[in-house]
Amino acid sequence: MARGPSSPVFLERRSYRRRRLKDAQRLLPVLGMLLWMVPVLWPTRNETGHITMSAAIYYVFGVWCLLIGLSFGLWRGLKRKGDEGTEPPAGDP
Repeated sequence: MARGPSSPVFLERRSYRRRRLKDAQRLLPVLGMLLWMVPVLWPTRNETGHITMSAAIYYVFGVWCLLIGLSFGLWRGLKRKGDEGTEPPAGDP
């Protein structure tokens, strides 16, 4: 197997970052599932031996808000990365 002059593999920085943002966006549901399972692992807190429902609800709601914020941030990053270098045609408004 004769190979020509070897050149380093070059990935354009913009496309590489865009792919990593997409990968991060695909992993958000897995992260959410793992974070929502954390209250099951909490030690008992009250005399009945159960986690207080209000603490679990606050935690789940906080994780939900965090996931929405992360999703929005990744979407903005993908939108910004996608808009770079694309200009509308000269004749279109």
